[in-house]
Amino acid sequence: MINRLKIKHLVLCSAMISLLTGCQLIKLKQQAMGTQLSNNIETILTSSKLSSETSNLLLLNNQSQSNCINNADLCVVTWSDNQFIDRAEVYSAASELYLAHAQQLENSSSCHKALKPEILSKAGTKVQSCMDQQLAALDKSIRYSYMYLFRTTDSPQSRVFSIRQSQVRTFYNYGLSRFMTLQYLKQNFDQIPTEFQVGEQRYSFDFKSYPSLENMPIEQFRSSYNMKFQGLFTINRRDGFGAEFVVVRKTKPINPSKKFIFNPEEYYKSSEDWNIYFAKNLPVTVIAEPQQAGEKNILTAPFVIRFFDPYKVEDAVVEGDSFKITGNFSVPYGLWLSANNFGMLGYKKVLNMGESSAMPHLFMIEPYQPNKKVIVLIHGLASSPEAWVALTNNIMGDKVLRENYQVWQVFYTTNMPIWESRYQINALLKQAFSQTVAGSVSSQNAVLIGHSMGGIISRLLVSDADIRASAIPFLSDDERKFIYAHPSIVDRFQFDPIPNFSRAVFIAAPHRGTDYADRWFTRSVRKMIHLPGDFFGTLKDGDSPKKVSQSVQLGVATIGPNDLSDKSTFMQLTSSIEPVAGFKYHSIMGNHTQSQDPSMMSDGIVPYKSSHLDHAISEKIIHGGHSIQETPEAVHELQRILRQHLQQ
Repeated sequence: MINRLKIKHLVLCSAMISLLTGCQLIKLKQQAMGTQLSNNIETILTSSKLSSETSNLLLLNNQSQSNCINNADLCVVTWSDNQFIDRAEVYSAASELYLAHAQQLENSSSCHKALKPEILSKAGTKVQSCMDQQLAALDKSIRYSYMYLFRTTDSPQSRVFSIRQSQVRTFYNYGLSRFMTLQYLKQNFDQIPTEFQVGEQRYSFDFKSYPSLENMPIEQFRSSYNMKFQGLFTINRRDGFGAEFVVVRKTKPINPSKKFIFNPEEYYKSSEDWNIYFAKNLPVTVIAEPQQAGEKNILTAPFVIRFFDPYKVEDAVVEGDSFKITGNFSVPYGLWLSANNFGMLGYKKVLNMGESSAMPHLFMIEPYQPNKKVIVLIHGLASSPEAWVALTNNIMGDKVLRENYQVWQVFYTTNMPIWESRYQINALLKQAFSQTVAGSVSSQNAVLIGHSMGGIISRLLVSDADIRASAIPFLSDDERKFIYAHPSIVDRFQFDPIPNFSRAVFIAAPHRGTDYADRWFTRSVRKMIHLPGDFFGTLKDGDSPKKVSQSVQLGVATIGPNDLSDKSTFMQLTSSIEPVAGFKYHSIMGNHTQSQDPSMMSDGIVPYKSSHLDHAISEKIIHGGHSIQETPEAVHELQRILRQHLQQ
């Protein structure tokens, strides 16, 4: 009996111990570092779940994510009424929750369909309702994130390494981006308004830091956040406070006219040159803050939206302290390239196809700034501004270069004789520089960079030579007749250096020509290339172009690809011409061979001996082919040269 009692006692004790052991809740469990980091960083913007901090707040209040996203106001009131929850926790979680609510509205089937472009244009009640609900949620998200960042006991500086502050700053930036984008879609304004209202909340605009935006006619107002471009591998931006946009201003369209203008300097003497284009896509940074400093009730206070040019402004004062503002420099450039399809236009120009203009164009990639030096880029045969993507984007990403240089790109038809292209580009650049502020940094010490055929043209743009007498024996009978009628034609063969340049870089330039231009497959392509009929018509009839037969006998007026031959008349006349004495210039060329013998080195199209110039300050040979300007090594060498130029 006693033994049975002992056994029962032992069993009971064992059961109790087992139960006690089963109640243990905390056990050590290893977690992958990547998982832990993701949990710390992820928010509703990067996953389908709220951040861990907001989720913890829901857990403490016995609330679910789905219920709170659907009833954000109710959940936020619950948090606000709880005096034991830190205000910073409430503000940061509320900011994310309202952002999640706005996203849910945007992705809901009814609103998603209503906000499609074809339905937006009808602007029905349903569309307005979807927009108004989203705007109201985004308005609250912006205000709560602002309160967390600037109206808690901890200053932004004291939380500089806080993951939570970084998250909330992103909520603010992204929320403001969506807020402004929706407001633009709702109003479809063709110039930025001075104020607007969202429900009972009032917003006014401040253009003091970007005065040119005020009253500017615009075509689009777009967020930079969700833009990505094939072929543009790096998006250069400055991280900071504020939302980033692209304003596409309403400008003149690219001139498609095939009209050939014989004397552009005379033609445009008293009028604007249609072929000089100021930047169309402008980077804009936006900040929203209470209209009155020291405003206590942020949730209902009128807000002011301030606009900044990120090229000119790097810091903004908010709540009495200076903060770095965000800026996106690549997206306006990428949008410009993608909208114009320059690559295809380059081929059409050389083949004289389509509605491509016969005259060269100059594009200013960023808004003109008198306090920055100018870099002019000239592409090569059958090419376009797309040849300079790597370099231009790199300049935007290099803080020193971005703050000291602005890029101008020349786009020209490469089927013209090279001497004619030089003449026309010379006139275009002289007129462009005449529009700069006299005596400013932008009007002097510019840098000229040319690739391939563009390198030859660049060399002649900074040279001092008169080959008029030498050219006459090479003229055909037809060309002599043109010259007798228009003696100024021979001015094409007098080269004067453009005084605004003080340095040049020639990349893979066939200064002495190339036998590649005479190979059978190249000759086959050349048969498809013709000079524009308007070119001959203008030479014959002045500035009243008339289509004429292209069966005229040619002497020096041959197509650009012919001029690249090392046996061409053009090379005989110009190959020995070097930049004016004292002018600084550099050479960059490719070598796709394994040989270091100058007589053997070549980029596959241009031999080293043709690219080499005896008096160049520096010469960089890079292993690679003819499009060497696209390589990181060439871009780094150009960076070095451009930085050196700033010191001299």
